[in-house]
Amino acid sequence: MKKIITTQDAPAAIGPYSQAVQAGNLVYTSGQIPLDPKTGKLVEGGIEAETWQVFANLKAVLNAAGVDFSNVVKTMVFLTDLANFATVNAIYAEYFPENPPARACIQAAALPAGAQVEIEAIALVD
Repeated sequence: MKKIITTQDAPAAIGPYSQAVQAGNLVYTSGQIPLDPKTGKLVEGGIEAETWQVFANLKAVLNAAGVDFSNVVKTMVFLTDLANFATVNAIYAEYFPENPPARACIQAAALPAGAQVEIEAIALVD
């Protein structure tokens, strides 16, 4: 059975997709970009500010599904410039200090709304 997850604490979908979907005991989040959920605008301040906002958005979606970062088993990180990897990785480590999930990280030519970073996750529901 499929359950659609939504929250006003993260940016609304900007297309025909859900913020997250629970299927069985797994939650699949859509990629989160650094939009401020209150304004719908990209946050300012460069890659650090963008990464913190992505994690705030991801946290809100995970929480709406009844899980948190400790439940995440896989992430996919998209960067428009792999030169930002170390900065993003340092912030990422704050959210996954122990037993981090499996991860892939790729450079993308462009991301929605001019974002420099996007992260999606798969989490296990206890």
